[in-house]
Amino acid sequence: MFSSEQYRAKAAEYKERGKKADAPNEIREFSNLQRTFTEMADNEQWVEQNYQHIVHGSGDDQEGSARLAAEEEHILRYLGAAVIMHWSNLPKKLQKELFDAAGAMGDSASTKTLRTEIARFLHKHNDDNR
Repeated sequence: MFSSEQYRAKAAEYKERGKKADAPNEIREFSNLQRTFTEMADNEQWVEQNYQHIVHGSGDDQEGSARLAAEEEHILRYLGAAVIMHWSNLPKKLQKELFDAAGAMGDSASTKTLRTEIARFLHKHNDDNR
């Protein structure tokens, strides 16, 4: 998971990319990504500031964190599988937004590689569902 600073850095990166873009659709895409990462930064900052007020599970903090991470990974795995199963039924705009958000999760140096891997995965699994 990113920290609020990392989300803000990503938002700033997309703001700069938007300034350099020429095509209106690229400018709009970068603006949407900037807004998304700013919202995620705001959410993460709220969690960071209010962590002590959030209800936590019992047990050792490290043990609880590991258990929570395992639960989240389990949920994300099934949620991701469900999205892939229904990918071709999703509106193209939502597909693009999900692809862009997933492709932007890594650091900026690996973004192109990650996006390529995701595109290959989606193409392969989209072909499997036909």
